[in-house]
Amino acid sequence: MTLRIAIVVVVMAALAGAWWLLQILGIPADLSPDALAQWLKSQGAAGPLLLMLLMTIAVVIGPIPTLPVSATAGLAFGVLEGTAIAATGALLGAMAAFWIARCLGREVICKRFPDNPVLARDGSQRFLTIAILLTRLIPVFSFALISYAAGVTAIRAWRFAIATFVGMLPMTVVFAGLGNTFTLNPVLTVAAGAIILAVMVWLPWSISRHPGSQLARWLQLNQ
Repeated sequence: MTLRIAIVVVVMAALAGAWWLLQILGIPADLSPDALAQWLKSQGAAGPLLLMLLMTIAVVIGPIPTLPVSATAGLAFGVLEGTAIAATGALLGAMAAFWIARCLGREVICKRFPDNPVLARDGSQRFLTIAILLTRLIPVFSFALISYAAGVTAIRAWRFAIATFVGMLPMTVVFAGLGNTFTLNPVLTVAAGAIILAVMVWLPWSISRHPGSQLARWLQLNQ
């Protein structure tokens, strides 16, 4: 446990140092997509790396929302390159948050809730993968919170990475393509988020009530 804590401290210190570096390089206090895009363009070849770093920091420790960074990527580097840069940075940040939570919280959670179908060591890999994929599709869910929460579940790291990347890609492309001219309808996003939450709550309940159903047998497979 001491080694795990030390690793997490080093990671957090590195990210804090990276944020300090961005401050030294003159990242604008106005973190709007337009201002960030102009700043990144002024950094030359280092611009894409700085954007990737900014996205990673936004996911792990904040304080910047991830979607405006995706819009910045599109404004600064175009749709394709901007999407690739933003998605890579977001995935790196998500994996860092995932492993921080797994190192520090997984054992405690498993002991506290040994029979919970979502948190248990033998939890359904398929259900967890679908849950991550759905929450990534709707940006009403906190990208960082989902990453940390996933780390304490039984989901395998490679499944989390794939579900995260595939799930976030559509909205990343949209924001990179439309930049800061695109805004989400808050009613629709909240409604979609509520539906996804309802499904995620209903599925474990349905499985426990009907363990012999075809859906239960399929979701409970750990392969």
